[in-house]
Amino acid sequence: MDRMIFVNLPVADLDVATRFYTDLGFRLDERFTDEHAASVVVSDTICVMLLVPAFFAQFTPSPVGDPRRSTQVVNCLSAASCEEVDALVRRAVAAGGAEYRPTQEEGGMYGRSFTDVDGHAWEVMAMEVTPTS
Repeated sequence: MDRMIFVNLPVADLDVATRFYTDLGFRLDERFTDEHAASVVVSDTICVMLLVPAFFAQFTPSPVGDPRRSTQVVNCLSAASCEEVDALVRRAVAAGGAEYRPTQEEGGMYGRSFTDVDGHAWEVMAMEVTPTS
């Protein structure tokens, strides 16, 4: 069985956040989208759940912080090539996000980072994976 991951993010403005992620080329799953949440399909096994703060608060006993003031989590997506990394970061910036860290290049890895419109950090990484023996 392939496991799925659901990244749950509190967002200040659901419409703005939804538009940001669909501008990146991800699709919306209308079955799990309403005035409290939007389900953004990144791949067959990854969904980003954008949640208004009051709804997000129902899932955690901890206070909901501002991702612009402290890093809560850094999500990383794989990419097939350096060009795909660059293209996704360009789309993120064009959609209202911002570059987050300098480009990382080391030992067969190429990565860049961006924040979404709410300040959530994302990395995009292309890696040369060598089979282990």
